Amino acid sequence: MHPVRHPRNVIVIGLAFVAVGTLYALGAVPLGYDIEWAGVTMLGALAIAMSLMAYVLIAGSSRD
Repeated sequence: MHPVRHPRNVIVIGLAFVAVGTLYALGAVPLGYDIEWAGVTMLGALAIAMSLMAYVLIAGSSRD
């Protein structure tokens, strides 16, 4: 059995940050702002980090 009962939950956490980064990148120009690519990159990196952290926390927790 997989160490995480529902691995899709970890994927959803990562995709939430990817969605925020995409909205940030796509919404900047229509709203009259310059795209800050550093911010988009950091949101992508945060998505990876949060997914890994959620996986580790869920996999290491007790099954009670």
